Amino acid sequence: MHINLTGKTALVTASTGGIGFAIAQGLAATGATVVINGRSDSSVQKALARIREALPQASLSGAVADLSNADGVDALIAALPAVDILVNNAGIYGLVDFFETDDACWENYWQTNVMSGVRLSRALVPAMVERGWGRVVFISSESGLNIPADMIHYGVTKTAQLSLSRGLAKRVAGSGVTVNSVLPGPTLSDGLAHMLDEERVRSGKTLEAVAAEFVMQHRPTSLIQRAATVEEVANMVVYVCSTQASATSGAALRVDGGVVDDIV
Repeated sequence: MHINLTGKTALVTASTGGIGFAIAQGLAATGATVVINGRSDSSVQKALARIREALPQASLSGAVADLSNADGVDALIAALPAVDILVNNAGIYGLVDFFETDDACWENYWQTNVMSGVRLSRALVPAMVERGWGRVVFISSESGLNIPADMIHYGVTKTAQLSLSRGLAKRVAGSGVTVNSVLPGPTLSDGLAHMLDEERVRSGKTLEAVAAEFVMQHRPTSLIQRAATVEEVANMVVYVCSTQASATSGAALRVDGGVVDDIV
């Protein structure tokens, strides 16, 4: 299958590293013009340089904005060209016991993980509907279905993204704009690599081996019995953004390695 998104412009939020970066590079490889977003100019410039090194002909631009508050989202919207593809990837996570998550913690997660996507979709989707074509993807998580006891606050925001995605897909039904969620499972992102680095050094094992052990300890229902790569997650997102995926909307598409023990 050859995916060609030449002539389309994509915004991938929080795309200077990890899954977001892999998505941005994957979309750039299809010919799309990609807007790289991060919270600092240095991180954005480094990401742009990395993609240009891999894809010298890539059409790219950068936009610095902190999406954890309305002002940051407004600043990003003001700097954007017309956008055909919106990938709501911005998000934070962390292990915090429920009884230690205060209102400020809940608010920070809600604003970053949920409201950034609400605000960007509200601002950008109407023009997609007018043009008769668009793609919106929310990067949720298997934790939105399989709520982790050690980060309930995170799981709640990921469940909210599923509701938001499905509801927005209904709102724009028949318009040529599709809205979907992608649910990664344990993934070898920068964050997981950092978390496992001490064990990797102590054991002398490869990062992949340590990550596989982590998955089997904490997500024993995994069918692939390892962590996914960021590229494997990005492949699903790029497909959902393609013209070939025009009949897929309102879906929650899992790239969780089978962690969620469900046949639906």
